[in-house]
Amino acid sequence: MSQSVESFAEIMAGVQRSAVHLELRDSYGVDNEADNFAAFRRGEWSEQRERADRQSWLDLVNEATSRGVVVRRARVVSVTVSEYIRYEHAGTQMNIDAGEQVRWLPRDRASDLALPGNDLWIFDERLVQFNIFDGPGQWIRTDFTEDANLVKFCVSSFESVWERGVPHAEFTV
Repeated sequence: MSQSVESFAEIMAGVQRSAVHLELRDSYGVDNEADNFAAFRRGEWSEQRERADRQSWLDLVNEATSRGVVVRRARVVSVTVSEYIRYEHAGTQMNIDAGEQVRWLPRDRASDLALPGNDLWIFDERLVQFNIFDGPGQWIRTDFTEDANLVKFCVSSFESVWERGVPHAEFTV
């Protein structure tokens, strides 16, 4: 989505304890999901095809979690959910099967939380990767920071969403 699988894999290979992902958008327009999302919209979505397209990601998560890294994803979403969020929800069990933990937070339960302006990854509570998207959801660039104050803010933001979030198995769309 935001960078090559190889460069993200290099980052993940160095992670020792945790990799957490905060998603704040109701839709994304990234090219590598376009065909599967279109099939989902037509009612032709296939978990088998989705799994094949995501296999490198699923392997990456499985490798990290197998060596003890905790991988968590928190999604802040509007309710009623968008069609894209329904698509994400349909494929989330694959992430969980690979070792990710996933929670969903309805946006109206996040009004009093201090949240960053962009989606992000936090690696070992020391490195933040911001994923910058345009309005329609196309990835623009990735920014990194190790600024201790900004990392602390992002960790706090993620944890506040995680604490309120609904586990995937309990979140219906």
